[in-house]
Amino acid sequence: MRFARRAAGYWQETPLTDVPPLVFSEVMRDVDLFVGVTSIAADPQWTDRGPERAYWERAGFAELTASAEARRDVLARVLPRLKIADRCSLDARHLVVRGGLRTYRIPARGKGDGRVFLPFEDDRLSVIRSKAFLLADDTKITDPTILAQLGRRA
Repeated sequence: MRFARRAAGYWQETPLTDVPPLVFSEVMRDVDLFVGVTSIAADPQWTDRGPERAYWERAGFAELTASAEARRDVLARVLPRLKIADRCSLDARHLVVRGGLRTYRIPARGKGDGRVFLPFEDDRLSVIRSKAFLLADDTKITDPTILAQLGRRA
C-alpha cells in the first residue's frame, strides 16, 4: 500500500506521516473490506492440501480478530432489543439463531487487526443481522436458491 500526491504534474510517493489520519483510516477500511470479501478463507470448497480444507478450517475456526470481537460486542448489546431476541444467542464464535425448522450458526469472524474504527453500521454486521432475521423465520422462506442452501426444496 502506498500513498501519493500530485505535485508539479507528477505523482510523488507520500510518507505515511503526511497522510491525514481520517484519509488513512478510510483507506484501510476499504482495504480491509476488499481483503475480507476476496479471501479464500470465505470459501469452504477451496483446498490447499487435498480434501482436508486446512486453510479454510484454520481461518474459519481461529481466534476471533479484534474487529470480530468488536462486532460480537455490538451484537451482544443489540440482540436483546430485537424482536427475534428470544430466538438468538451468542456463543464464543457464532450468532446462534433458532428457526422454526432448525438452528443456525452465523460466523462472527472478521478480517484485519481491529485498529481501524469499526462503526456501528458496518457492512458485515448488517449482513449478520439480516441473516438472523431471515433464519429466525425460516418457515416463511420461499426463495429456491436460499432453500437449496438450507437443504430444503421449494
